Amino acid sequence: MTDNDKIPHTFEVFNERFPGLSHAHQQVGAALDEAGPLDEKTRTLVKIGICVGAGLESAVKSHVRRGLKSGLSAEEIEHALVLGMNSVGFPRTVAAWQWARQVLKDA
Repeated sequence: MTDNDKIPHTFEVFNERFPGLSHAHQQVGAALDEAGPLDEKTRTLVKIGICVGAGLESAVKSHVRRGLKSGLSAEEIEHALVLGMNSVGFPRTVAAWQWARQVLKDA
């Protein structure tokens, strides 16, 4: 298992401490995935964009990892990262690009 495959320790500890919440979170995620016609790759690109806009480092990294596993290329992921630059700003976009590169460099 590479560092890119590892679930963050804090997430693991939270799930152990609150298993019911973890299970509910997973169920909501599955329901959201099934709520519409988008395929896995498209959903992942959308989630990357949302996480960039919200400035969520851990979530950006998580969805980049998931994107790579679903067959997205680094170029597709980078495109999703930069699409919102005019909306969320240059600094936030560059920060998210840096977070993604930390995952992509080890892929």
